[in-house]
Amino acid sequence: MSDTLIKVESLYKIFGPKPESVFPLIEQGLSKDEILAKTNHTVGLKDINLEIKRGEIFVIMGLSGSGKSTLIRHFNRLIDPSSGEIEVDKISVMQLEPKPLMEFRRHKMSMVFQNFGLLPHRTVGQNVAYGLEIQGLNKAKRQQQAQQWLEAVGLLGYENHYPSQLSGGQQQRIGLARALCTDAEILLMDEAFSALDPLIRSEMQDQLIELQEKLHKTIIFITHDLDEALRLGDRIAILKDGVIVQQGKPDEILLEPADDYVEAFVKDVNRARALTVATVMQAPAARITAETIAGALKQMKQIDSDYGHLVSDDGYQGVVTKDTLEQALKDDASSHLNDQIQDEIPSVMPDAILETVIPETLEADYALPVVDEDGHLHGELSRRDLAEVLGEQDSDKSSEKSSYR
Repeated sequence: MSDTLIKVESLYKIFGPKPESVFPLIEQGLSKDEILAKTNHTVGLKDINLEIKRGEIFVIMGLSGSGKSTLIRHFNRLIDPSSGEIEVDKISVMQLEPKPLMEFRRHKMSMVFQNFGLLPHRTVGQNVAYGLEIQGLNKAKRQQQAQQWLEAVGLLGYENHYPSQLSGGQQQRIGLARALCTDAEILLMDEAFSALDPLIRSEMQDQLIELQEKLHKTIIFITHDLDEALRLGDRIAILKDGVIVQQGKPDEILLEPADDYVEAFVKDVNRARALTVATVMQAPAARITAETIAGALKQMKQIDSDYGHLVSDDGYQGVVTKDTLEQALKDDASSHLNDQIQDEIPSVMPDAILETVIPETLEADYALPVVDEDGHLHGELSRRDLAEVLGEQDSDKSSEKSSYR
Protein backbone atom coordinates (compact mmCIF):
# COMPACT_ATOMS: atom_id res chain seq x y z
CA MET A 1 0.00 0.00 0.00
CA SER A 2 1.38 3.40 -1.00
CA ASP A 3 2.20 5.92 1.73
CA THR A 4 0.69 8.69 -0.42
CA LEU A 5 -3.04 9.12 0.22
CA ILE A 6 -3.67 12.50 -1.45
CA LYS A 7 -1.89 13.76 -4.55
CA VAL A 8 -2.36 17.23 -6.01
CA GLU A 9 -0.80 18.07 -9.37
CA SER A 10 -0.59 21.42 -11.16
CA LEU A 11 -3.66 22.81 -9.40
CA TYR A 12 -4.85 26.29 -10.40
CA LYS A 13 -7.88 28.26 -9.27
CA ILE A 14 -8.79 31.50 -11.04
CA PHE A 15 -11.80 33.43 -9.73
CA GLY A 16 -13.61 35.31 -12.49
CA PRO A 17 -15.89 34.75 -15.50
CA LYS A 18 -13.12 33.79 -17.96
CA PRO A 19 -10.36 31.96 -16.08
CA GLU A 20 -8.89 30.53 -19.29
CA SER A 21 -7.97 34.05 -20.40
CA VAL A 22 -5.66 34.45 -17.38
CA PHE A 23 -3.36 31.48 -18.00
CA PRO A 24 -1.27 33.23 -20.68
CA LEU A 25 -0.65 36.09 -18.24
CA ILE A 26 0.44 33.64 -15.54
CA GLU A 27 2.87 32.06 -18.01
CA GLN A 28 4.26 35.52 -18.75
CA GLY A 29 5.09 35.86 -15.05
CA LEU A 30 2.58 38.55 -14.06
CA SER A 31 1.90 38.78 -10.35
CA LYS A 32 -1.44 38.20 -8.65
CA ASP A 33 -1.95 41.96 -8.19
CA GLU A 34 -0.99 42.71 -11.80
CA ILE A 35 -3.46 40.12 -13.11
CA LEU A 36 -6.22 41.50 -10.89
CA ALA A 37 -5.60 45.03 -12.14
CA LYS A 38 -5.42 43.93 -15.76
CA THR A 39 -8.30 41.41 -15.95
CA ASN A 40 -10.36 41.77 -12.76
CA HIS A 41 -9.66 38.07 -12.13
CA THR A 42 -8.12 36.75 -8.91
CA VAL A 43 -5.48 34.03 -8.91
CA GLY A 44 -6.55 31.95 -5.91
CA LEU A 45 -4.10 29.08 -6.40
CA LYS A 46 -1.15 28.74 -8.73
CA ASP A 47 0.55 25.47 -9.70
CA ILE A 48 -0.04 23.61 -6.42
CA ASN A 49 1.75 20.27 -6.15
CA LEU A 50 1.39 18.21 -2.98
CA GLU A 51 1.63 14.65 -1.76
CA ILE A 52 0.01 14.00 1.61
CA LYS A 53 0.92 10.79 3.37
CA ARG A 54 -1.47 8.37 4.97
CA GLY A 55 -1.78 8.97 8.72
CA GLU A 56 0.07 12.30 8.91
CA ILE A 57 -0.99 15.74 10.08
CA PHE A 58 -0.29 18.00 7.11
CA VAL A 59 -0.52 21.69 7.97
CA ILE A 60 -1.24 24.35 5.34
CA MET A 61 -0.49 27.81 6.66
CA GLY A 62 -0.32 31.36 5.44
CA LEU A 63 -1.67 34.83 6.06
CA SER A 64 -5.20 35.92 5.22
CA GLY A 65 -5.72 35.79 1.46
CA SER A 66 -2.88 33.33 0.86
CA GLY A 67 -5.26 30.69 -0.51
CA LYS A 68 -5.16 28.12 2.28
CA SER A 69 -8.93 27.86 2.81
CA THR A 70 -9.45 27.82 -0.97
CA LEU A 71 -7.03 24.89 -1.21
CA ILE A 72 -8.62 22.75 1.51
CA ARG A 73 -12.03 23.10 -0.15
CA HIS A 74 -10.64 21.54 -3.30
CA PHE A 75 -9.95 18.22 -1.59
CA ASN A 76 -13.67 17.42 -1.30
CA ARG A 77 -14.62 19.55 -4.32
CA LEU A 78 -16.55 22.17 -2.46
CA ILE A 79 -14.58 24.28 -4.95
CA ASP A 80 -13.73 23.04 -8.44
CA PRO A 81 -10.28 23.97 -9.78
CA SER A 82 -9.72 25.90 -12.99
CA SER A 83 -7.23 23.21 -13.96
CA GLY A 84 -5.20 20.45 -12.34
CA GLU A 85 -5.74 17.05 -10.80
CA ILE A 86 -6.59 15.77 -7.31
CA GLU A 87 -6.32 12.09 -6.43
CA VAL A 88 -7.46 10.61 -3.14
CA ASP A 89 -6.45 6.99 -2.62
CA LYS A 90 -5.79 6.86 -6.41
CA ILE A 91 -9.35 8.02 -7.13
CA SER A 92 -9.59 11.11 -9.36
CA VAL A 93 -11.84 13.45 -7.41
CA MET A 94 -12.34 15.58 -10.52
CA GLN A 95 -13.91 12.66 -12.41
CA LEU A 96 -16.52 11.83 -9.76
CA GLU A 97 -20.13 12.24 -10.89
CA PRO A 98 -22.60 13.90 -8.46
CA LYS A 99 -23.77 10.73 -6.71
CA PRO A 100 -20.30 9.14 -6.20
CA LEU A 101 -19.02 12.57 -5.13
CA MET A 102 -21.74 12.74 -2.48
CA GLU A 103 -20.78 9.30 -1.18
CA PHE A 104 -17.12 10.33 -1.23
CA ARG A 105 -17.88 13.35 0.93
CA ARG A 106 -20.00 11.31 3.33
CA HIS A 107 -17.57 8.46 3.91
CA LYS A 108 -14.04 9.51 2.94
CA MET A 109 -13.70 12.99 4.44
CA SER A 110 -15.04 14.91 7.42
CA MET A 111 -14.64 18.62 8.08
CA VAL A 112 -14.23 20.74 11.22
CA PHE A 113 -14.98 24.43 10.77
CA GLN A 114 -13.68 27.57 12.47
CA ASN A 115 -17.18 28.71 13.48
CA PHE A 116 -18.12 25.22 14.74
CA GLY A 117 -20.95 24.75 12.19
CA LEU A 118 -23.27 23.16 14.75
CA LEU A 119 -27.04 22.84 14.35
CA PRO A 120 -28.49 24.98 17.18
CA HIS A 121 -31.90 23.26 17.24
CA ARG A 122 -30.33 19.82 17.76
CA THR A 123 -28.85 18.44 20.96
CA VAL A 124 -25.14 17.76 21.38
CA GLY A 125 -25.72 14.06 20.82
CA GLN A 126 -27.79 14.69 17.71
CA ASN A 127 -25.10 17.02 16.34
CA VAL A 128 -22.39 14.41 16.82
CA ALA A 129 -24.53 11.72 15.17
CA TYR A 130 -25.61 13.95 12.27
CA GLY A 131 -23.09 12.54 9.79
CA LEU A 132 -24.20 8.99 10.61
CA GLU A 133 -27.80 10.03 10.05
CA ILE A 134 -26.85 11.29 6.58
CA GLN A 135 -25.11 7.96 5.95
CA GLY A 136 -28.38 6.16 6.78
CA LEU A 137 -27.31 4.43 10.00
CA ASN A 138 -30.18 3.47 12.34
CA LYS A 139 -30.89 5.55 15.43
CA ALA A 140 -29.63 3.06 18.03
CA LYS A 141 -26.23 2.68 16.34
CA ARG A 142 -25.98 6.44 15.81
CA GLN A 143 -26.53 7.10 19.49
CA GLN A 144 -24.07 4.40 20.52
CA GLN A 145 -21.28 5.77 18.33
CA ALA A 146 -22.05 9.37 19.31
CA GLN A 147 -21.68 8.40 22.98
CA GLN A 148 -18.29 6.83 22.30
CA TRP A 149 -16.95 9.94 20.60
CA LEU A 150 -18.40 12.30 23.19
CA GLU A 151 -16.47 10.31 25.77
CA ALA A 152 -13.32 10.49 23.62
CA VAL A 153 -13.44 14.31 23.59
CA GLY A 154 -14.43 14.63 27.23
CA LEU A 155 -18.09 15.56 26.80
CA LEU A 156 -19.89 12.46 28.03
CA GLY A 157 -22.96 13.57 29.96
CA TYR A 158 -23.63 16.58 27.72
CA GLU A 159 -25.47 14.64 25.02
CA ASN A 160 -28.89 16.13 25.89
CA HIS A 161 -27.66 19.73 26.14
CA TYR A 162 -27.86 22.21 23.28
CA PRO A 163 -24.75 23.83 21.75
CA SER A 164 -25.68 27.29 23.10
CA GLN A 165 -25.44 25.90 26.63
CA LEU A 166 -21.76 25.02 26.19
CA SER A 167 -18.60 27.11 26.01
CA GLY A 168 -16.69 27.81 22.78
CA GLY A 169 -14.12 25.16 23.58
CA GLN A 170 -16.82 22.60 24.29
CA GLN A 171 -18.61 23.48 21.06
CA GLN A 172 -15.43 22.86 19.10
CA ARG A 173 -15.11 19.49 20.82
CA ILE A 174 -18.61 18.71 19.55
CA GLY A 175 -17.49 19.59 16.03
CA LEU A 176 -14.43 17.36 16.40
CA ALA A 177 -16.51 14.47 17.75
CA ARG A 178 -18.99 14.86 14.87
CA ALA A 179 -16.18 14.72 12.31
CA LEU A 180 -14.62 11.64 13.94
CA CYS A 181 -17.95 9.87 14.41
CA THR A 182 -18.34 9.09 10.69
CA ASP A 183 -15.04 7.16 10.81
CA ALA A 184 -13.83 9.03 7.72
CA GLU A 185 -10.20 8.39 6.88
CA ILE A 186 -9.42 12.05 6.20
CA LEU A 187 -10.13 14.97 8.52
CA LEU A 188 -10.18 18.51 7.09
CA MET A 189 -9.72 21.20 9.75
CA ASP A 190 -10.07 24.78 8.51
CA GLU A 191 -8.80 27.22 11.17
CA ALA A 192 -10.55 24.89 13.61
CA PHE A 193 -9.04 26.37 16.78
CA SER A 194 -8.47 29.99 15.78
CA ALA A 195 -11.73 31.29 17.33
CA LEU A 196 -10.81 29.91 20.75
CA ASP A 197 -9.10 31.63 23.66
CA PRO A 198 -5.35 30.84 23.88
CA LEU A 199 -5.66 28.46 26.84
CA ILE A 200 -8.58 26.55 25.32
CA ARG A 201 -6.78 26.51 21.98
CA SER A 202 -3.74 24.90 23.59
CA GLU A 203 -5.97 22.30 25.26
CA MET A 204 -7.60 21.46 21.92
CA GLN A 205 -4.18 21.07 20.32
CA ASP A 206 -3.22 18.66 23.11
CA GLN A 207 -6.41 16.70 22.59
CA LEU A 208 -5.91 16.47 18.84
CA ILE A 209 -2.36 15.17 19.34
CA GLU A 210 -3.61 12.63 21.90
CA LEU A 211 -6.42 11.43 19.62
CA GLN A 212 -4.10 11.21 16.62
CA GLU A 213 -1.72 8.92 18.53
CA LYS A 214 -4.62 6.47 18.83
CA LEU A 215 -6.48 7.01 15.54
CA HIS A 216 -3.76 7.71 12.95
CA LYS A 217 -6.12 9.72 10.75
CA THR A 218 -4.88 11.72 7.79
CA ILE A 219 -5.45 15.30 8.93
CA ILE A 220 -5.18 18.42 6.77
CA PHE A 221 -5.00 21.35 9.17
CA ILE A 222 -5.32 24.98 8.07
CA THR A 223 -3.88 27.74 10.27
CA HIS A 224 -2.32 31.20 10.11
CA ASP A 225 -0.42 30.55 13.34
CA LEU A 226 3.14 29.24 12.92
CA ASP A 227 3.42 28.10 16.54
CA GLU A 228 0.32 25.96 16.02
CA ALA A 229 1.68 24.63 12.74
CA LEU A 230 5.02 23.69 14.30
CA ARG A 231 3.33 21.99 17.23
CA LEU A 232 0.83 19.94 15.25
CA GLY A 233 2.33 19.33 11.84
CA ASP A 234 4.27 16.30 10.70
CA ARG A 235 4.86 18.41 7.59
CA ILE A 236 3.99 21.99 6.71
CA ALA A 237 3.26 23.84 3.47
CA ILE A 238 3.47 27.65 3.52
CA LEU A 239 1.31 29.58 1.05
CA LYS A 240 1.78 33.12 -0.22
CA ASP A 241 -0.53 34.65 -2.83
CA GLY A 242 -1.77 31.21 -3.83
CA VAL A 243 1.72 29.76 -4.29
CA ILE A 244 3.50 27.22 -2.09
CA VAL A 245 6.78 28.91 -1.15
CA GLN A 246 8.07 26.07 1.02
CA GLN A 247 7.01 22.69 2.31
CA GLY A 248 8.81 20.33 4.65
CA LYS A 249 9.11 19.08 8.21
CA PRO A 250 8.76 21.65 11.02
CA ASP A 251 12.49 21.72 11.76
CA GLU A 252 13.28 22.24 8.06
CA ILE A 253 10.90 25.20 7.90
CA LEU A 254 12.36 26.67 11.09
CA LEU A 255 16.06 26.11 10.44
CA GLU A 256 16.17 26.35 6.64
CA PRO A 257 13.66 29.01 5.50
CA ALA A 258 13.39 29.02 1.71
CA ASP A 259 13.15 32.78 1.26
CA ASP A 260 12.74 36.12 3.03
CA TYR A 261 8.99 35.61 3.38
CA VAL A 262 9.39 32.35 5.32
CA GLU A 263 12.33 33.77 7.27
CA ALA A 264 10.11 36.63 8.44
CA PHE A 265 7.56 34.05 9.59
CA VAL A 266 10.02 32.05 11.69
CA LYS A 267 12.34 34.73 13.08
CA ASP A 268 10.39 35.27 16.32
CA VAL A 269 9.61 31.62 17.03
CA ASN A 270 11.10 30.36 20.29
CA ARG A 271 13.24 27.52 18.96
CA ALA A 272 13.66 25.97 22.40
CA ARG A 273 9.90 25.43 22.50
CA ALA A 274 9.48 24.46 18.85
CA LEU A 275 12.35 22.04 18.23
CA THR A 276 12.77 18.52 19.58
CA VAL A 277 15.96 16.81 20.67
CA ALA A 278 15.90 14.66 17.52
CA THR A 279 16.19 17.73 15.28
CA VAL A 280 19.35 18.98 17.03
CA MET A 281 21.17 15.88 18.29
CA GLN A 282 24.32 14.53 16.67
CA ALA A 283 25.38 10.94 16.02
CA PRO A 284 27.04 9.37 19.10
CA ALA A 285 30.70 10.39 19.09
CA ALA A 286 31.72 7.15 20.77
CA ARG A 287 29.62 3.99 20.77
CA ILE A 288 31.24 1.34 22.98
CA THR A 289 30.18 -2.25 22.29
CA ALA A 290 32.97 -4.18 24.07
CA GLU A 291 32.11 -6.39 27.03
CA THR A 292 35.37 -6.08 28.94
CA ILE A 293 37.24 -3.15 30.45
CA ALA A 294 40.25 -3.71 28.22
CA GLY A 295 38.08 -3.99 25.12
CA ALA A 296 36.17 -0.80 25.95
CA LEU A 297 39.37 1.13 26.56
CA LYS A 298 40.83 -0.09 23.26
CA GLN A 299 37.70 1.10 21.39
CA MET A 300 37.82 4.46 23.10
CA LYS A 301 41.48 5.01 22.18
CA GLN A 302 40.75 4.09 18.56
CA ILE A 303 38.16 6.85 18.29
CA ASP A 304 40.20 9.28 20.41
CA SER A 305 37.46 10.09 22.90
CA ASP A 306 37.41 10.71 26.64
CA TYR A 307 34.06 8.99 27.08
CA GLY A 308 31.67 6.67 25.30
CA HIS A 309 28.08 5.44 25.31
CA LEU A 310 27.99 1.78 26.28
CA VAL A 311 25.63 -0.26 24.09
CA SER A 312 24.85 -3.99 24.29
CA ASP A 313 22.35 -6.33 22.63
CA ASP A 314 19.88 -5.12 25.24
CA GLY A 315 20.29 -1.50 24.18
CA TYR A 316 21.85 1.54 25.83
CA GLN A 317 23.55 0.77 29.17
CA GLY A 318 25.27 3.98 30.29
CA VAL A 319 28.31 6.22 29.94
CA VAL A 320 31.88 5.10 30.57
CA THR A 321 34.87 7.44 30.76
CA LYS A 322 38.49 6.91 29.81
CA ASP A 323 39.72 7.81 33.30
CA THR A 324 37.38 5.33 34.98
CA LEU A 325 38.34 2.56 32.57
CA GLU A 326 42.07 3.15 33.04
CA GLN A 327 41.68 3.00 36.81
CA ALA A 328 39.61 -0.19 36.57
CA LEU A 329 42.15 -1.69 34.18
CA LYS A 330 44.78 -1.68 36.91
CA ASP A 331 42.57 -3.93 39.02
CA ASP A 332 41.37 -6.44 36.43
CA ALA A 333 41.74 -5.92 32.68
CA SER A 334 39.61 -8.90 31.74
CA SER A 335 36.76 -7.97 34.03
CA HIS A 336 33.40 -7.31 32.46
CA LEU A 337 31.92 -3.84 32.49
CA ASN A 338 29.44 -3.28 35.31
CA ASP A 339 27.28 -0.58 36.84
CA GLN A 340 30.08 0.57 39.15
CA ILE A 341 32.24 1.53 36.16
CA GLN A 342 29.49 3.55 34.48
CA ASP A 343 28.96 7.26 35.18
CA GLU A 344 25.48 8.47 36.03
CA ILE A 345 24.39 10.80 33.22
CA PRO A 346 20.68 11.32 32.49
CA SER A 347 19.36 10.29 29.09
CA VAL A 348 16.78 12.25 27.09
CA MET A 349 14.05 11.15 24.69
CA PRO A 350 14.28 11.97 20.96
CA ASP A 351 10.85 13.65 20.95
CA ALA A 352 11.51 15.79 24.05
CA ILE A 353 11.15 19.54 23.50
CA LEU A 354 14.52 21.31 23.80
CA GLU A 355 13.26 23.67 26.47
CA THR A 356 12.62 20.73 28.80
CA VAL A 357 16.17 19.34 28.61
CA ILE A 358 18.25 22.53 28.75
CA PRO A 359 19.08 22.27 32.49
CA GLU A 360 20.31 18.65 32.25
CA THR A 361 22.32 19.43 29.11
CA LEU A 362 24.07 22.42 30.68
CA GLU A 363 24.86 20.62 33.94
CA ALA A 364 26.22 17.39 32.44
CA ASP A 365 29.97 16.88 32.00
CA TYR A 366 29.38 15.03 28.74
CA ALA A 367 26.86 15.04 25.91
CA LEU A 368 23.56 13.52 27.00
CA PRO A 369 22.61 10.20 25.39
CA VAL A 370 19.39 10.33 23.36
CA VAL A 371 17.55 7.08 24.08
CA ASP A 372 14.06 6.02 23.02
CA GLU A 373 11.53 4.20 25.18
CA ASP A 374 12.80 0.84 23.91
CA GLY A 375 16.32 1.59 25.09
CA HIS A 376 17.86 2.25 21.68
CA LEU A 377 20.59 4.89 21.43
CA HIS A 378 19.80 7.42 18.70
CA GLY A 379 22.39 10.12 19.27
CA GLU A 380 23.73 12.61 21.78
CA LEU A 381 22.91 16.18 22.77
CA SER A 382 25.71 18.52 23.87
CA ARG A 383 25.93 22.06 25.13
CA ARG A 384 27.50 22.96 21.81
CA ASP A 385 24.47 21.62 19.90
CA LEU A 386 22.17 23.79 22.01
CA ALA A 387 24.40 26.84 21.68
CA GLU A 388 24.53 26.53 17.89
CA VAL A 389 20.79 26.28 17.31
CA LEU A 390 19.68 28.71 20.02
CA GLY A 391 22.65 31.07 19.81
CA GLU A 392 22.12 31.49 16.07
CA GLN A 393 18.63 32.81 16.73
CA ASP A 394 19.91 35.21 19.42
CA SER A 395 22.59 36.38 16.99
CA ASP A 396 19.98 37.03 14.30
CA LYS A 397 17.93 39.11 16.71
CA SER A 398 21.00 41.07 17.86
CA SER A 399 21.92 41.83 14.25
CA GLU A 400 18.39 42.97 13.60
CA LYS A 401 18.47 45.34 16.57
CA SER A 402 21.84 46.72 15.46
CA SER A 403 20.44 47.50 12.02
CA TYR A 404 17.92 49.85 13.57
CA ARG A 405 20.52 51.91 15.42
